[in-house]
Amino acid sequence: MIILWNDDIYLFTVLPSVNFIYSGNVYGGEHKGAKMSWIEVIGEGEAEGELKDIYTALKEKRGKVANIMKIHSLNPASMRAHMDMYVTLMFGKSGLTREEREMIAVSVSSANGCDYCINHHAEALNHYWRDGKKIEEFIKNYDLPWLVERKRKMIEYAVKLTKSPGGINENDINELRQQGFSDRDILDINLIASYFNFVNRIALGLGVEFTPDEIKGYNVEEVSE
Repeated sequence: MIILWNDDIYLFTVLPSVNFIYSGNVYGGEHKGAKMSWIEVIGEGEAEGELKDIYTALKEKRGKVANIMKIHSLNPASMRAHMDMYVTLMFGKSGLTREEREMIAVSVSSANGCDYCINHHAEALNHYWRDGKKIEEFIKNYDLPWLVERKRKMIEYAVKLTKSPGGINENDINELRQQGFSDRDILDINLIASYFNFVNRIALGLGVEFTPDEIKGYNVEEVSE
């Protein structure tokens, strides 16, 4: 079996269903269709060799294989590297909480209009919030009165990096420091925001699709201290 997660130890719980789907065409609208993407994808039943091993490892770690991973099927090495980065940034040791990391995921994906990632990570964020109405408000507008200033500044940075990366300057970093973020925390905020810009462009650029069932049933991983 291919080990994607080095020597870190993870605990697993099943993510509960939240029964909502967002976007102009899905959250309260219609799914575009059953086709998974605009390019060829080798399914789990047809996979052989290295790809089959990776699929097996992903199912053991995450409970199922997401379409955003299957889209790499013609290049298995990129799938392995992608999942390694994802687990490191979203579940590895960090000064950022899991909730904060999922907030960055949702806000960046919303800024990019990436329905696939909005839905997957709204589902994950609601594991912590357990309030579908708050999730929907946050997707539409992160500048909400109930959002604490520390988290607001974190999201402002992530969205600015997404929409106007050339406009980022040292003052933005100092504002994060003023909210109590360490330089390691700031690095993680930047890496997570950058990662979701990368993933959003995979999903949008290759037409990666999803269904209500596809976004549910994954394991939530917590780092064991």
